[in-house]
Amino acid sequence: MDALDLARWQFAITTLYHFIFVPITIGLSALIAVLQTVWVRTGKREYLRATKFFGKLFLINFAMGVVTGIVQEFQFGMNWSSYSRFVGDIFGAPLAIEGLLAFFLESTFLGLWMFGWDRLPKRIHLACIWLVAIGTQLSAYFILAANSWMQHPVGFRVNPERGRAELTDFLAVLTNSTALVTYAHTFMACFVTGGAFMLAVAAWHLRRRNQPEVFRPALRLAGWVVLVAGLGVVVTGDLQARVMTEQQPMKMAAAEALYTTTEGASFSLFTVGSLDGTEEIFSVRVPKLLSLMATTSLDGRVDGVDNLQSAYAAQFGPGDYRPYIPITYWSFRLMIGFGVLAMLIAALTLWHARRERTRLSRWVWPAATWAVALPLLANSTGWIFTEVGRQPWTVFGVLTTADSVSPGVSVGDVALSLGLFTALYGILAVIELLLVLRYARGGAPDDVETTAQDDADRPLSFVY
Repeated sequence: MDALDLARWQFAITTLYHFIFVPITIGLSALIAVLQTVWVRTGKREYLRATKFFGKLFLINFAMGVVTGIVQEFQFGMNWSSYSRFVGDIFGAPLAIEGLLAFFLESTFLGLWMFGWDRLPKRIHLACIWLVAIGTQLSAYFILAANSWMQHPVGFRVNPERGRAELTDFLAVLTNSTALVTYAHTFMACFVTGGAFMLAVAAWHLRRRNQPEVFRPALRLAGWVVLVAGLGVVVTGDLQARVMTEQQPMKMAAAEALYTTTEGASFSLFTVGSLDGTEEIFSVRVPKLLSLMATTSLDGRVDGVDNLQSAYAAQFGPGDYRPYIPITYWSFRLMIGFGVLAMLIAALTLWHARRERTRLSRWVWPAATWAVALPLLANSTGWIFTEVGRQPWTVFGVLTTADSVSPGVSVGDVALSLGLFTALYGILAVIELLLVLRYARGGAPDDVETTAQDDADRPLSFVY
């Protein structure tokens, strides 16, 4: 393996690890805000207990997300300096706004929320957690806008004298059609992930009959969020598929391993064949579904890999413009499969909780607990599909991955940092798991009496 291969492995590992915490944080912050809102509106003590309980788990994941996100960004200067020099004028703008505006917004109000219990009026304290939730959404949008520019570059020009891309229309970058559909899809996926996290913890306690007055409402809230947001993922994913077909037809062709341009193309649920996809031994197919996904027409035309390869070679010059088909093919199906399975388990758990069918408890509660992994797997395979399917481009049609790697970094340098980062992330994974298990198993606190006043005119003071 050369430095390019190792740099790609390192970025993939750190990105996928970081994105374990991001959707949990985004989804869970809003769910906690809902729980606290119900407490403020009704005064029911069990919602306050649930808010503080899940708040601790949220803070653990938020801290891990911050640490892993900072490490991830170091790689742009370490392994991908050629990329950073070429697109820094464009790519850096949304990332800078994310750091200076969105991240500081959520961090500031998260601090107020953490230390403001019994010091801030109820409604002002409640507003803090809602601003945290809004801040996480803004962070997500600016980061996705940067990534979407790599998928569909707009609002720029290449300066031949300086040999780099220059920003010409920042609004076009922020309103990129790819960014809009990607954000909507990610937004829904984050709620599925946060809901599954809350559902799993609540199911674990209800299986042991621990504090049902706290965890039964939490389970119902989480279950319905997973179901509704899951349907949102399906709808937004359908929209995203059509935008992707228009902007990156090679990715859609690779998702089906469709080598020849076809009208009324079918979609294979499962295929057995050669690793390169050229030979099919057995397949289970849904007729014309791929054309419907890609074009909204059952008889729509979907370009094949071979046809697009010839077209790209004529447009961009000689080279192999095909992504690695097996990974693209299977990551697309695993993404869908994991997400659908999470929705089914949430629906079954809600039905079981309503019916109180104890005979099913032996496997429904464990299934709901382990279902926390399903959205995480769906998120990871979704990002693998998105990024692998774009290859060999870093910025589609503008800059290849091979031209993006740092020229002065050796194989030994990347191997050393890859080993250190992997070891560091392994240690962090153990710490994260131990902390989450410790606090999740501890249950909701009983001593949650609050002296916060309802008077909106109460002075804002942190010292008594």
